[in-house]
Order: sequence, then C-alpha cells, then structure tokens
Amino acid sequence: MSVVVKICGLSTCDTLEAAVAAGADMVGFVFFPASPRHVGLDVAADLGKQVAGRAAKVALTVDASDALIRDVVEILRPDLLQLHGHESPERVRALKQMFGLPVMKAIPVATAADLAVLPAYADAADRILFDARPPKDATRPGGLGTPFDWELLRDLDLALPFMVSGGIHADNVAEALRVTRAGGVDVSSGVEHAPGAKDPDMIRSFIRAARASEELMT
Repeated sequence: MSVVVKICGLSTCDTLEAAVAAGADMVGFVFFPASPRHVGLDVAADLGKQVAGRAAKVALTVDASDALIRDVVEILRPDLLQLHGHESPERVRALKQMFGLPVMKAIPVATAADLAVLPAYADAADRILFDARPPKDATRPGGLGTPFDWELLRDLDLALPFMVSGGIHADNVAEALRVTRAGGVDVSSGVEHAPGAKDPDMIRSFIRAARASEELMT
C-alpha cells in the first residue's frame, strides 16, 4: 500500500528542499498568524516556485476569509486547500466551488463522539485529516504534538482518502499506520527541533520510516 507523506509547516528553502528531495508527496504551508509556522505571502511565493511540480502544494488556513484564501491561491497556486478551523460542511462546499480546488478538512479527535460529524464532512470534502483535538486553552488548532487514540479509527469505513496527524514522528509513524490503515500521514512538530523550526535530518528520517511502513501494510 502506497502511503501519502505530507510535511506541513515548511517555511525555509532548505527544509522545503529536504522534504521534496526525500520524496514527500505533499508539502504544506501555513497561513495563520497565531502559528509559529505561519508564512507571509511573499515567502510563500518563493517557496511555491521552489517546489516546481515535485510535490503537491497544500495551503493550510484556519477559518480564513475569502479574500485571504484568494490571495493565497493567486500567490502559491496550491494543489489542495487544507481547512483546519471550524469551517462547516457548507463552507467546504462553497470554497471548493469558489476556487475550483480539492479540499482536505481537518477533524479534531479526542473521543469516538468526535467522529459523529464525519458523514457531513465526507459528503463535502475530497480528503479528511484526523488530528488530535487541542487542549481547551489552546490558541491554535491541532494536537500540538500530542497524538490521539488511533484505535478510534480502526476499521473505519470511509470512502474518502484520509490521513492522520497529531504527535506523529519517525518512531511511531509505523504504528499509527498499522492501527488506522490510513492512506497518508501528516507531520509538522514531529520533524522540528523547536516550534516552527524544521530539522532536515528529522524530515528525512520521518519519510524513510513512513516508506518502510508501507511494506507492513501490504
């Protein structure tokens, strides 16, 4: 089984090159000022050109306005929009129609009850990303380096492709994939030596570990 590997929150030329050269399928750029991984439009323009078709470009936004997403689309020319906020299924559909791009919707997970929204989003999005639910006092979405209980996704019956994120790193990515049978993994803090500071060696190690796990899933 081929696993889609996404390295998210890239913000420098050297770490982007490390991800692409190591074989990342998707590279993600964060447009959310509260995040230490936020990139401005000028930086995004340069990084987008550097990708040069070697990986799919993903633009991550959080409850963003139409105007911001329009600017991101014009500058980055992403292959996929990632919505990581409280966007409703109706908002997902509207953005797909507005920009003509596929959408991946992040679903925060802590308990089985969190999966109740899945049918509505599965009917609207093109891909689902399961991420850890953030702590109540968090100022930004995502698991902030903490995994959720992957057993909640065991034997998940979902027609859409889905990915897992949240607290995943080189040492546990194989287990995450074994339990969830996800078609992809999305990593950010798991390849950083400090918040927002990607480590090229950690990126390469993660991608190697994810690729090695493909043999265990066949």
